[in-house]
Amino acid sequence: LLFIVGTVSCTLFLAVNALYSASDDVIELTPTNFNKEVIQSESLWLVEFYAPWCGHCQRLTPEWKKAATALKGVVKVGAVDADKHQSLGGQYGVRGFPTIKIFGANKNKAEDYQGGRTSDAIVDAALSALRSLVKERLSGRSGGYSSGKQSRESGGGDKKDVIELTDDSFDKNVINSDDVWMVEFYAPWCGHCKNLEPEWAAAATEVKEQTKGKVKLAAVDATVNQMLASRYGIRGFPTIKIFQKGEDPVDYDGGRTRSDIIARALDLFSDNAPPPELLEIINEDVLKSTCDAHQLCIISVLPHILDTGASGRNSYLDVMLKMAEKYKKKMWGWLWTEAGAQSDLESSLGIGGFGYPAMAAVNARKMKFALLKGSFSEQGINEFLRELSVGRGSTAPVGGGAFPKILSVEPWDGKDGELPVEDDIDLSDVDLDDWDKDEL
Repeated sequence: LLFIVGTVSCTLFLAVNALYSASDDVIELTPTNFNKEVIQSESLWLVEFYAPWCGHCQRLTPEWKKAATALKGVVKVGAVDADKHQSLGGQYGVRGFPTIKIFGANKNKAEDYQGGRTSDAIVDAALSALRSLVKERLSGRSGGYSSGKQSRESGGGDKKDVIELTDDSFDKNVINSDDVWMVEFYAPWCGHCKNLEPEWAAAATEVKEQTKGKVKLAAVDATVNQMLASRYGIRGFPTIKIFQKGEDPVDYDGGRTRSDIIARALDLFSDNAPPPELLEIINEDVLKSTCDAHQLCIISVLPHILDTGASGRNSYLDVMLKMAEKYKKKMWGWLWTEAGAQSDLESSLGIGGFGYPAMAAVNARKMKFALLKGSFSEQGINEFLRELSVGRGSTAPVGGGAFPKILSVEPWDGKDGELPVEDDIDLSDVDLDDWDKDEL
């Protein structure tokens, strides 16, 4: 008899703890299945965080079940025993019971449900959220990093250039890559991660453009990819690490704004970037391809080779190369030509026929240029470029509103110039006497 009573008591205890069962349409969620079922799902989810001993939760249970049945195949309805799984409740800031959250297009940003506790109210809220999700998909927008989709939200929320990495894809993408990787390890429930998300996304796009993809910004959901989190000793979120070929990863400890992130990325790029090319303008393609591909192209017109010789010209080119190296993170193009070789180009830039060496910085998109007014020296050029880099300095429109026709010329052979050889005049056939008579 005692055995039977004990069994009944045990059964009653279990009944109190299990508000939902496998026979319900409510899906029981735990730390083991939550990420796979909810976070990685394409479906809209309504999730109740409850405690079995909570009277309000017990009263909600039949309504929650009715709503789950009505929404079956349309919206997923789940429940988390947050008393048993306190870590999961803590991740989503659950402070009281029941707490209901809606996991929509962006699974990283669950919304709090504030509606009524009847099945009708719950279903209405679910369908309203579903309508919003479908409209977002229709307009090409979707959720955060972990959804694997590309967001098209405005205001810096576009995540298309943030590369999502996993336990399976990390090594083949990052390790031994010739590129520099800045990797954010995040948790979907982390408030600081959510604050960083739009800054990281905006920085990713800017960095991709400015470094031509040589510095990449990526994200790892550390709650899903626990092997990576363990391997790199991730203890808090967000943690950002920098990976460079042949070096141990280092922590990024800079600011969390897009400008801070971009500045560090460009520093990393310039440290790893090859020296920029300094090209002679020998045809139209060299000029256009360089100036179209860069925010600014720096064009120098050097004195004729007969005026400087090879050593003099090389000293000017060395100054340009040093400045190109100094400002390489600006991603500018660097060009030069000999005085008189491209006269129309000189005229369009206000140089034209005097004052060599000369330098102009050209914005090909706006067809505006600025002229070096100081000396053609490291100090003079540095002051000129420094002013340009902070948006100062006077500019003028390129003459004619477009680059003039560029002549194809032979590239400099690196040697001193030679005066053209004059043809010897053979006067033996000229009858000077007759010539004199005619003149007279």
